Amino acid sequence: MKKFLMAAAAGTLTGVLVTTQVAAPLLAQEAKKNTNVYEQLDLFGDIFERIRVQYVEEVDDADLIEAAINGMLTSLDPHSGYLPPADAEAMQEQTRGEFGGLGIEVTQEEGFVKVVSPIDGTPADNAGIEAGDFVTHVDGESVLGLTLDEAVDLMRGPVGSEIVITVVREGEEPFDVSIIRDTIKLTAVRARTEQDTVVLRVTTFNDQTYSNLEEGLNEQVEAAGGWDKINGVVVDLRNNPGGLLTQAIKVSDAFLDKGEIVSTRGRNPEDGERFNATEGDLASGKPLVVLINGGSASASEIVAGALQDHNRAVVVGTKSFGKGSVQTVMPLRGDGAMRLTTARYYTPSGRSIQALGVSPDILVEQPRRKRDEEEEETKTNRPGRTEADLRGSLDNDSLTEDEIRQIEEDRARAEEAAKLREEDYQLAYAIDVLRGLSALNGKK
Repeated sequence: MKKFLMAAAAGTLTGVLVTTQVAAPLLAQEAKKNTNVYEQLDLFGDIFERIRVQYVEEVDDADLIEAAINGMLTSLDPHSGYLPPADAEAMQEQTRGEFGGLGIEVTQEEGFVKVVSPIDGTPADNAGIEAGDFVTHVDGESVLGLTLDEAVDLMRGPVGSEIVITVVREGEEPFDVSIIRDTIKLTAVRARTEQDTVVLRVTTFNDQTYSNLEEGLNEQVEAAGGWDKINGVVVDLRNNPGGLLTQAIKVSDAFLDKGEIVSTRGRNPEDGERFNATEGDLASGKPLVVLINGGSASASEIVAGALQDHNRAVVVGTKSFGKGSVQTVMPLRGDGAMRLTTARYYTPSGRSIQALGVSPDILVEQPRRKRDEEEEETKTNRPGRTEADLRGSLDNDSLTEDEIRQIEEDRARAEEAAKLREEDYQLAYAIDVLRGLSALNGKK
């Protein structure tokens, strides 16, 4: 018995020795790591003090620290950054749907400001700014070398003031655009009916998006005389830069009865979340087409990806922007905030859109806007009069009045469709897709 106890004691002692031998290097590594961090913080303090004392001009301590914080965050990815109090307040205003500026969503690429998308009806949109444009100068001052926030600050200014930005567009020489700053009032969703199709133009995902979409859709259906008069719905997400994740989930859920909408995965597996659809379809099962382009980003891609993966919608247009990350805005002391990338999001099929984007089911390019002289030439080349326009021409005696009326209505509808194709080719294509799906289903 004594031998057994001694053996057990020896075994226990050996276990302690082994544990100590394994833990000791780990503790040493952690201590070394902490020492390195403290040494780096001491280095930061030394540099900060030398700048304060020896820089050629007197500097503001708060500005130095703010620049250091922002530099630390912007080194992570293009979407993380520090928001001083004024910027934090501006972000809240934008989420609520009203703010001052040019009306463009921007990111940074290769040192220049890249336009993710112009916002419908804003000064930038009216001036012809397009998704994918690069802004290289603001009022003659280069933005190369500036952080994104610094470049955005250059573009801010009093409402009614003029700004001249230099734009580089693929396939064209750099050109200047003059824009008058204005108060940007966002209407999250605009609804209208085109050729028996309800078109929901979703410009952003803010607090108003889902309620605007539901209200607009119901109004259009009621005005048309009910769902029997509607052949489908187009959800137009082109040049929609995104916004609130919660609203993207609600909009996706509006057209799905069940299944996963999106999942998010952070650094720690336990921090991941899954968001599922609830029963109910605002479109009453009618066919859907989702329109996207290179200016469709973030929340727009969540909606397009979810509806595509569930085969609920046909996605038409061009590849989306490819922003598949989630940013969390964290309030900080002094009324500032930190915007930090905390997760990636994944569509129901498990694909990440980061840097890849959503690929449309049907690739349809949008023709560039025609110049004035090209439009004039197109008008002059249009067909002239027909037989029916000639004085004294014979009537068609083989048709009843009802048949003639139906032909005239069909012709008017065809002319309306042709006009829409000239104004917005991608939307016209989407409506044609819905008409085809409706015909296959044996409905109007």
